[in-house]
Amino acid sequence: MGWTLTTSLDAFRTAAGAFLAADPVENTVLLTILDRIDRDGPRAYGETPPEYGWWCEPDGTVTGATLRTPPYGQRLGRMGTAAAEELARTLADRPQRPEDAGGGRETVFAFAAEWARRTGLGWAVASDERLYRLGELTPPPAPPAGRPRPAAPADRELVAHWLAAFCTEAGISAPGDVRADADQRIAAGTLLLWEAGDGRTTALAGASPAVAGMSRIGPVYTPPEHRGHGYASALTAAASAHARAGGAAEVLLYTDLANPTSNAIYQRIGYVPVGDAANVVFR
Repeated sequence: MGWTLTTSLDAFRTAAGAFLAADPVENTVLLTILDRIDRDGPRAYGETPPEYGWWCEPDGTVTGATLRTPPYGQRLGRMGTAAAEELARTLADRPQRPEDAGGGRETVFAFAAEWARRTGLGWAVASDERLYRLGELTPPPAPPAGRPRPAAPADRELVAHWLAAFCTEAGISAPGDVRADADQRIAAGTLLLWEAGDGRTTALAGASPAVAGMSRIGPVYTPPEHRGHGYASALTAAASAHARAGGAAEVLLYTDLANPTSNAIYQRIGYVPVGDAANVVFR
């Protein structure tokens, strides 16, 4: 029983692929990251190769998974408390430590508490989130004038600016090259924009490609000057329909629990809560 850590994506998929695919909702973040690495290579998130890990029970059954794509922090998939605590002990004894961790709330808190005991470092909650899955899609009954459309290469500068602004507002690290990130997302066809009735572009929403029957909505961003007109609601509904049309049996999204407006909006268009997640930072 214990963790196996590797930089080999093939080894990780062989050992943990079936475990991840068996619960695509709870493992949504890991599956989405793996899909990006498949498309764009091991340097999709940075120059340092990703590291993967899986937890085996004494009988060899995999019951936990994790990965890290430096410079980003540790991402925890579904796992038990004992596995989370042992992962913290394992990583704390290594020279290259993650500066933050994210995943299911109880799992992350177990990891963080053991991390503090092992390292002497404190930790704090950076964000509290709720995972939602789409039930019956109910588009807004009176959407704003305009239409959704795919982001195109001509939208590159606007998309890059909005992606950076979204990261700033969400308190997360922006990609090292936001223009390259915009290019990748546009080429993959994962972004929709709302074009208002007067021709202005007013909002952005993403939907990841279907992986293991799952797609995740995000980012969703409306610049401050366009808020309060229903653009985000209408575009999120359109992105959700787009994800289902692309083959997703499950459409998911995360919301910030500190933002009651977005939580209410998503529930009105058909999203139902699944569970809570957290991101913590170590200091």
